[in-house]
Parts: sequence; structure tokens; C-alpha cells
Amino acid sequence: MTRSTDSILEAIRRLVAERGPGKTICPTEAAKASAKADGLEGDAWQGRIKAVRAAAVGLARAGEVAIYRKGKPVDPDDFKGVYRIGLPAEDTIDPSSRPEPQAESRDRDPDEAP
Repeated sequence: MTRSTDSILEAIRRLVAERGPGKTICPTEAAKASAKADGLEGDAWQGRIKAVRAAAVGLARAGEVAIYRKGKPVDPDDFKGVYRIGLPAEDTIDPSSRPEPQAESRDRDPDEAP
């Protein structure tokens, strides 16, 4: 991976995490953040738009982010036009990747505070 690819991946991950569930980022935000992280100024971010799309597709395939069109998640391998990037919706997360809920101990006194 190149330095710019690394900074693009980091920017996408950071920005969607900062935005939080149910919110998305514009690909230009990731392009601008990665260009700034690499010390570039002005309109240099515009040359990263295709790389941001490629990185977003890769992250979406890995389940780290989702690609949205018109507010709905789309297939990362089959979308066109304007898109946004966000955290995957809860119902699209693989259940096997979720932590198991902790069972309560049956030996605990019911009158005792947890």
C-alpha cells in the first residue's frame, strides 16, 4: 500500500467512527482529510476521489463500512453515481462477529445489588 492509500483508509475509518451510527460522510471529506494528513494543500484532494471510492469498496467488502445511495445500503460491487460512506446498519452486521451476551449467574442472591 502507498502512503496515500493508508491515509485514505485511516481517514475513512476515523471519519465514519466520529460521525457514528446512522450518519454518513461524503467521499470528498475522506479525500480532503487524507490529503491534509499527507501534507498536501489546495485542490490536491481531488486527485484522490477514485482512490477513496476504491478504498470504500474494499472496506465495505470487509464489513467495516457500508456504502449508501439515497440513504440505503448498496452492493459495493454494483453501484453508480453519488454515494456516501457510513458504518454498517446494525441489521447488516454478521451475527457471528457480535460478542456473546454474558449470562447472569444463578448463584447470586436476588436481593443483592448487581
